[in-house]
Amino acid sequence: MLAADPARRVRAVENLYRLLLNKERVFPATAPAALVLARLLDDPRTLAEDRWERRAGRRSLRAELLNWLASFADIARLDVEDGVGTAQDLAAARAARPILHDRIADFCDADDPAVREAALTATALLLADPALASSAPRYAPAVREILAVSADSYYRLIARERLAAWGEDVTGLVAAEEERRAALDQAGKLAEDPFGGQEQEQAIRWLEEQPADTAAPERLGRRREGWAAPVPAASHEPAPELPVAAPGSEAGHRGPWRIAPAEERAEWTFTPYVGVGPLHFGMTLEEITRVLGEGPAVSSYSHHGEDRQLNYADFVESGINRLKKHRVVATRYEKLAVSYEATALVAAINESM
Repeated sequence: MLAADPARRVRAVENLYRLLLNKERVFPATAPAALVLARLLDDPRTLAEDRWERRAGRRSLRAELLNWLASFADIARLDVEDGVGTAQDLAAARAARPILHDRIADFCDADDPAVREAALTATALLLADPALASSAPRYAPAVREILAVSADSYYRLIARERLAAWGEDVTGLVAAEEERRAALDQAGKLAEDPFGGQEQEQAIRWLEEQPADTAAPERLGRRREGWAAPVPAASHEPAPELPVAAPGSEAGHRGPWRIAPAEERAEWTFTPYVGVGPLHFGMTLEEITRVLGEGPAVSSYSHHGEDRQLNYADFVESGINRLKKHRVVATRYEKLAVSYEATALVAAINESM
């Protein structure tokens, strides 16, 4: 955990989740490991910053260890019936909570915001222990003022849940979260509207200005229903069909399109409301031609007096087609499947919806 090699540190943290909190369970080694990690928190070597596989952005090892301890505390408050482990292992996890609280409490006032928020989250979850419940009034103001307005949606969720459990009024926090979601949903719809014009551009700019959600992509700990505003259900629209050989296609082709082998495929990252790979929504076709470094195999121009506007193009080498009119709105899934790893792209798109 304290290795000088950043790759070893990152791998060690990943193993904490993979081996000791796997599938939201505690094991015989989980509680002892939590106690050891809590002893490491004030080691200067935990100030080293890295990018961690289960968190967005850069943060110190100290902040990430506190995130793991928060996940540990989240699971420890569940029951054996929830499938979190044997009664003996769960009892050991719960018995560790007072000791962990004593070690973590000092970091709730840390100067580093990432450390402070992670420590407050872990502490709020540890206070589910009946022996620690009397300390809730001491932490409630910080949970409301710091955690409930965090850029991390998981921290905000824990803040609302814990404050409600402590008898605090969370009406305003729930309303603020609903307004946030509504604003993001509305801006997202405008950003995806190909005919939105100026409103589309304003929505894209607004979305780009919003702080990135730093919540872990895989949150440990099951949420209980009914305590406040439920999280809206995810969309269940079917994913686009994967490419298959069309009747009469030659080997390695889908209809007239050649399906490139994996070693020939580029890897493009989909960024919601921004673009795919080097292509950004709002680019003109001339800009796309320059970025791809490839002239269109098929194109069509319209003439406006002495000006000539490219309004349709196919880029065969890149596997992009149907780029038309004056601005890029989207790219056809079928053509992306020709040269790119389509399943990863579709997964990214589905996660953003």
